[in-house]
Amino acid sequence: MRKRRRVYCIDCGIPKVTTLKAGEWEYPRCASCAAKERVSRIGMPIGMLAHNWKGGKTTSRGYKAIKVYPDDFFYSMADAKGYILEHRLIMAKSIGRCLHMWEIIHHRNGIKVDNRIENLQLVTDERHKQITRLELKIKRQEDIIQRLRGELRNAGTKRLNSNVPSVR
Repeated sequence: MRKRRRVYCIDCGIPKVTTLKAGEWEYPRCASCAAKERVSRIGMPIGMLAHNWKGGKTTSRGYKAIKVYPDDFFYSMADAKGYILEHRLIMAKSIGRCLHMWEIIHHRNGIKVDNRIENLQLVTDERHKQITRLELKIKRQEDIIQRLRGELRNAGTKRLNSNVPSVR
């Protein structure tokens, strides 16, 4: 059984647990400091060296997300893993500033991956709720119209068939 010991990261001082291997304590750094040290040693983030690296693009709940790094102007908008939803990044670049957390980007056509600037609209939470409610009402009305048109077609066909005498 390996010996374990609580030690402090040699860079930031955060406590961590390490194991004794060949007379030395393994991993003197915490995970985040080890990643930073690896970047400085290799010259690029480890993700770029991975066999399945996709250029820092991924999807999150149906939205495209882009990897950004601490030296990027828009890094303050990133989540804990360094990703920003693409539609938020596009809007931020178009207006030339970082977005606040309470600012919402609405996709006008409802397609989450259509991130053309003409399809994006910057709104507040309250305005977004209003837009969403109106869009749902319009969709319901369109469904009712389609259903009624179908019923009219069926009723018209039945009426026409009842007026035509049957030939035997």
